[in-house]
Amino acid sequence: MKPYTVGLTGGIGSGKSAVAELFAKLGVAVVDSDEIAHELTRPGGTAIGPIRKAFGASLIGADGALDRARMRKLAFGDAAAKKKLEAILHPLIREESARRCERADSAYAILVVPLLVEDGIDRSRFARVLVVDCTEAQQIERVIRRSGLPESEVRDILAAQATREQRLAFADDVIDNSGAPEALERQVSRLDRQYLTLAAKSKTTS
Repeated sequence: MKPYTVGLTGGIGSGKSAVAELFAKLGVAVVDSDEIAHELTRPGGTAIGPIRKAFGASLIGADGALDRARMRKLAFGDAAAKKKLEAILHPLIREESARRCERADSAYAILVVPLLVEDGIDRSRFARVLVVDCTEAQQIERVIRRSGLPESEVRDILAAQATREQRLAFADDVIDNSGAPEALERQVSRLDRQYLTLAAKSKTTS
C-alpha cells in the first residue's frame, strides 16, 4: 500500500535538513532526494554511465564520481545541459525515493525534495506539502556561513529557485524557521501529531 507521504521543501538555507532531522528524531522515516542523487553519482553509481555517455568523460572525476563543481557550472550556464542531466537523474531519483518511502517503518514518511516547486508538484506522490520558510536575508546569511560562497553566487542560486511566494502558494503546511531552534522543535512536534492523525485516517478510508 502507498505510504502517507509528506513532501518537505524550502529554498537554499531555509533549514530543510534541520527540520528533517527533527522528524527523524521522532522516529519518522525520512527519505532525502539529494542523498539519493549523491548515491547515483558516486563511483559505480547507476547514473554515471548515462552521464558519461551524454556529457563525455571530462565530467567524471578521477575517482569515477561525477565532478559536481564542473557539472554545476555547466548546468547553471546552459539550460539544455541542465535539462539533459535532469532527464537522466530525475526518473532514477523518483524511482528510488518511491521505493524507500514504501519501505518506511513509520506511520508516515517525509520525502525531502529541495526543488519540489521548481520541478512541478505531482500531487499523486504527496499527501501534504510542507514548506520551511524564512526571510531571504536569513537564507543568504546561512548559506554564506556554512559554505563560504560569495554573496553574489548565493544570490544567483536564489534567483534560479522558486520565489518564497511561489513556494508558499503550494504549501499545505508551513514551518517558520526565522526564530530560535526551540521554536522549530515545537512546530515539528505539532505537525508530527497532525500527520499521525491524518495518516491513520487515510488508512481507514483507503
